[in-house]
Amino acid sequence: MSTPANPALHGDGPATKVRCQSLAGVRLRRHADYQRAYAASRKRQSASMSWFLAAQAEPAGPRVGLTAGKVLGPAHERNRIKRRMREALRRHLDLLPEDCDLILHPRRAVLALEFTKLEAEVVRILSQAKAEAARMTQSNASPKPVV
Repeated sequence: MSTPANPALHGDGPATKVRCQSLAGVRLRRHADYQRAYAASRKRQSASMSWFLAAQAEPAGPRVGLTAGKVLGPAHERNRIKRRMREALRRHLDLLPEDCDLILHPRRAVLALEFTKLEAEVVRILSQAKAEAARMTQSNASPKPVV
């Protein structure tokens, strides 16, 4: 009988506190959700991608969406870009802003970008999005002056 190569991934051994994270529960899936997020936010730019952040109408936890249009290249290149982006996001799910929808539009440069640099940029965007979400929440929660 063989033992697993990495006990943390299989739930055996002392490293069971490490859990495998997945984007399955935090992904934007419906076209209407994307459209609502686009309408409720403004476009922001970073070095290799654009991103949109919108507060959710009905808080359901953080959600993230990826888009890769045909302008990025053939299907196999778009799929590779999305796989790289999903992996960078998966490693930092804890940084997603609560009760907000985040949509990332990568540029073609993501394909050639070193993964550590891509991951650092995703972390920077998630940190900016979290700070912006906190500002949005604070401005919505502050009492309006009575006139």
